[in-house]
Amino acid sequence: MTATPTLTATALDLDTLATVTGRVAIFATPDGKLDTGARRINRLTKGAVERLTASDAFEKLTEGAAVDLAWPAGMAAEAVQVVKLSRRGRGAEFTVATRAAGAAIGKAAGTGAVLIVAPQQTGLADVVLGCALRSYAYTAMKSEPETEIGAITVALTDPSTLDLDAVQALVDGVYFTRDLVNAPANVLTTESFAAQLQDLSALAVEVEVLDEAQMAELGMNCLLAVGHGSESPSKTVVMQWKGGADDAAPLALIGKGVVFDTGGISLKPAAGMEAMTMDMGGAGTVAGAMKTIASRKAPANVVALVGLVENMPDGRAQRPGDIVTSMKGDTVEVINTDAEGRLVLCDVMWYAAERFKPAAMVDLATLTGAIIVALGHDNAGVFSNDDDFCGAFLKAADAEGEGAWRMPLGTGYAKLLKSDKADVKNVGGRAAGSATAAEFLHRFVPEGLPWIHLDIAGVAQPAAEPALAPKGASGWGVLALDRLVRDRYEQG
Repeated sequence: MTATPTLTATALDLDTLATVTGRVAIFATPDGKLDTGARRINRLTKGAVERLTASDAFEKLTEGAAVDLAWPAGMAAEAVQVVKLSRRGRGAEFTVATRAAGAAIGKAAGTGAVLIVAPQQTGLADVVLGCALRSYAYTAMKSEPETEIGAITVALTDPSTLDLDAVQALVDGVYFTRDLVNAPANVLTTESFAAQLQDLSALAVEVEVLDEAQMAELGMNCLLAVGHGSESPSKTVVMQWKGGADDAAPLALIGKGVVFDTGGISLKPAAGMEAMTMDMGGAGTVAGAMKTIASRKAPANVVALVGLVENMPDGRAQRPGDIVTSMKGDTVEVINTDAEGRLVLCDVMWYAAERFKPAAMVDLATLTGAIIVALGHDNAGVFSNDDDFCGAFLKAADAEGEGAWRMPLGTGYAKLLKSDKADVKNVGGRAAGSATAAEFLHRFVPEGLPWIHLDIAGVAQPAAEPALAPKGASGWGVLALDRLVRDRYEQG
C-alpha cells in the first residue's frame, strides 16, 4: 500500500519557528486577521505576511486557497504558505473549505515535510485530512517508486484536542481504495485482489473467499457467466466487521469488482479501453470503507461483499442472446455482454440478503456511462427504494463533501427490461440507461429491505484532478460510507 504521511500534533513553541526547515503553513482570515503563530512569523519576515494579506492577490483567493512566500527572510524555511480560511465555522460548507485548505497545503508540500501552525484554527482534523489525502501519489509501478511521504506536523495550543487516530483511519481507507483502483489489471487480478482483502484480517475483519465451485453450488450463475471468458477465476469475497451487538443486523455493502472490462463479446471500442482497469471501483470503495471502519474499531456491525471477475472475449465467453439463471431464480437474457456489472451484483446482492438478513444494503458500481452523461464527474447517481435511508446517505455524503444526487426509479423503467424469452433482459435500450440498470438491480432486493444503488462511474476516476486527490482514482465514497455508519449504525 502507498505509504501515508506521518501525522503528528505538537505544542506550539513560538521561539522555534525561525529555525524550522522545509515548508510552514499559516492561516489568515478573509479579512486578513492573523493568529499568534502567524503574527510571530510576520515579525520574523519583517511584515511580509501582512503585506501579502493586504494585497489584491490575497483578496482574489477563494477560501481554502493559498499563496507562498518563498525563501522568507528571517526564517530557515523554504516557504511560508499563507492559507485563506475563516477561523471558525460549521456545517458542510466549512468542512469543504477546511479540507480544501489542507489540500492546498498537501499539494504544495508533495513528498516533503510541512509544519502547520494553527494555535487558534478550528476544523484542524479536516485540514489534516485534506492535506494527507492530497499528498497521495500512486508510484507503485514506477521503476523508482516513492517509499514514504513526508510528515505532516500540526503545532497548536493543546495537542490533545486533535484526534489524529480518527484522521489516520480515514486516510488509510481512502489510500487503500485509490491503490486498488489505480492498479493495472495485470497486477490487480481477481486472485491478487482477494489476497489483499484477506489481509484485512489483521484488523480483526473476518474474511472468507468463495471460489467458483462454491458459487456454482449456490446458483450464482449470472456472476459466473461474466467470467467465463477469462483465465482469472471469479471469486466472491465476504468481509465481516462485528463491532456491534451480537443480535444487531449488519449494514451490507456490496461492490462490483470487474478487474478489467473489455465488454466481452460485445467488445468496447479500443479508444479509452485502458481506463477499464477502474471497473472494480465499487469493490475498491467497499474495501476502503471496511478498512476505515475496522481501523477505528467502529461499534457497529458491517458486512461487505465484492464479486471479483474479469470480462474477456474467449471461446468460453458468454454470448449476446444467452439466458442465465440467477441465484434468486430469475432468468436473464443477456442482450449485451458489456452490461456485465449488474450480472455480478445481482447474485452477490441476493446472497448477502439471504445469508445476513441485513438492516439495509448499499451497492456501489462503476455501472453506466449514462450516469456520466447525466451528472458528469461531480456527483454519483443515487437510486433508492427507501426515502429515509436515502436521505441519511445524502446527508452523510453532503457532510463529507462527496457529491451525490438522487435519481429516479419506477415501473416505467422496469418495463423497458421486459424479455420475450426470459424473466428479464440485462439492458433496456439507450434511453434512461442508468435508471434501467438500477431497476434491474431492484429486482434482487427482497421486499422491505432498505436499499441504495450508487452508480459511481463518473466519480471513481474523474477526467480531471479532483479537489482532494491527484488525477486518477479519487477514493470517492469511503468518507460518506464511514459517516453513514457513524451517524446511523453505531451503538453505545
